[in-house]
Amino acid sequence: MGSVVAEKATENLTDYVMSKGAVLGLMRSASLQLGKHGIRVNSVSPGVIQTALAEKNGISAEYMEKRIGRYRSLKGATLAAEHVADAVAFLASDEAALLTGVDLAVDSGTIAMPFL
Repeated sequence: MGSVVAEKATENLTDYVMSKGAVLGLMRSASLQLGKHGIRVNSVSPGVIQTALAEKNGISAEYMEKRIGRYRSLKGATLAAEHVADAVAFLASDEAALLTGVDLAVDSGTIAMPFL
């Protein structure tokens, strides 16, 4: 499991950003090593999802709408855990049989967000 912060750094989350960048590097290298054995390796990188943990860390629904909502490419779209689960299920399915080394961003288009 990656995160969009691996592509778009975030202030005050250096350890988290670093670890998610490492996940992408591991996925890409493992996809090359394991592909010759027919094993696919991909990752999913979610954007910010409103959860109890996000709220605990100061990311309220109001914060998300004010700081992130205006940059969503999909008007009115609210990212939920189910969207991420659907992406994981897709990558594990036969429909993605030819995908390996892919990082699928599930973020309502916020990866295009400028630095804040």
